[in-house]
Amino acid sequence: MTIQELVQSILKGVGGRSNVITATNCMTRLRINVKNDGDINEEALKKIEGVMGIVHDRAGYIEVVVGPGKCRKCSDYCKELGIPAAADAAEMTAGGDWKANKAAMKAGQKENAVKSALKTFGDIFVPLIPGVIAAGLCAGLNTLLGQLFKGSEAPAFILITNFLSMINTAFMTYLTAWAGYRAAEKFGGTPILGGMVGMITTLGGIDAISAVVGLYNAEQPLDAILRAGRGGVLAAVIGVWFMCKIEKAVRSKMPDSLDIVFTPVITLIVTLVPYVLIVMPITGLISTGLVKLVGAVALSESAVVRALSGYLGAALFLPMVAMGMHHGLVALYSVQLATFECVYLYPALAMAGGGQVGAAIAIYLKCKKTGNNRLKSVITGALPAGILGVGEPLIYGVTLPMGKPFITAGLGAGFGGAFVNLMQVASTTWGPSGLLGCFVMTAGPNGAAMSVVYFVIGLVISYIMGFLFTNFAIKDEEVANA
Repeated sequence: MTIQELVQSILKGVGGRSNVITATNCMTRLRINVKNDGDINEEALKKIEGVMGIVHDRAGYIEVVVGPGKCRKCSDYCKELGIPAAADAAEMTAGGDWKANKAAMKAGQKENAVKSALKTFGDIFVPLIPGVIAAGLCAGLNTLLGQLFKGSEAPAFILITNFLSMINTAFMTYLTAWAGYRAAEKFGGTPILGGMVGMITTLGGIDAISAVVGLYNAEQPLDAILRAGRGGVLAAVIGVWFMCKIEKAVRSKMPDSLDIVFTPVITLIVTLVPYVLIVMPITGLISTGLVKLVGAVALSESAVVRALSGYLGAALFLPMVAMGMHHGLVALYSVQLATFECVYLYPALAMAGGGQVGAAIAIYLKCKKTGNNRLKSVITGALPAGILGVGEPLIYGVTLPMGKPFITAGLGAGFGGAFVNLMQVASTTWGPSGLLGCFVMTAGPNGAAMSVVYFVIGLVISYIMGFLFTNFAIKDEEVANA
């Protein structure tokens, strides 16, 4: 089936082109907003060749898993058909499509506010993932090169490390600006204004304001109630949400002839006072609490605590991926990165994919034994992606449909998570996992090279334990009838 045929089949399954409001891709999924949720035919979607699974857990919104690479091509073809991406849909500030989608989204949020909030945060960060990965990979490679060629003054070494450093700095220095820009797109505001609010978060003028109002700690700036960068992306997202509300209110009263001049200025001025003096300090306290929680677990002096937390994190991560909630963790990742300059939580969670690879290998061998060629071919296609760190094809094509392997994969992955947490492996970013994750697992107290070694050992442990749990729990007849 060609990309065009695949997209047309998907559109038919979600109620036709006229029922689709937006279509956006992430790493492996085509994310679709629809007008009428009742027109979605889940069974028809599952039967389409090339569709590995669906996530339909809130009204008016469905995710169709088609695999890495292919999802972007599907999204591009949707644009050719005139279907806007979610970011472009921010321009739909009026009309039935926008209002219908907004009502559907609110209906979904009432079902589970926490889950919806995580999804919203994830939606903001999904388009930033390529930058996150590029920055983290460059930081990881730079760390490795610095350790391998310590003190080198060779021109080639200096050129390479500076280029890598600039790529990483270009993203990480302005992370709050990127988050603010995307948040404004998500909440229906003017993106550049959202980016400005995000960038203001890190400017030195915040320190001067903090000193004037008595919230700055000159002796220990990092302990100040208000300082530049306080609250990070949490502050930026919440502040931009507030800004969008103000912008819409101002625009509704502003004459058209004056809108382009006065609406942006008034919006920013009205937003910044409560943002700087209220939102940043409060979200800063939340960030500090999250950091202390992570530190108490991931950096605990107790080996038992570190191992247990790593096991639980890896074992429970697959269900979060299946529900599309894993991108919501970027708030916690970004807080760690801003504080520790590395992420301690992510390496343990990355082991979840390793457990699933082991489970898939066990099922593959049973497929050969029982003659289930259909499932064997699915595993053959999905396994390479799983080894490289893209786990959703295996989730929706193999383990989740069968049920038990989804559980045994998590149970096996927990042992890898326990090991890497025990060894305090840390990453320079989030996103890459599997074998591709080796290039970013270069932080922590063990040095870049040993951190990579420990990460690989953790993967192998996850492979083995995922295989053993699945091989023991799944009977041949279950695979034969799958």
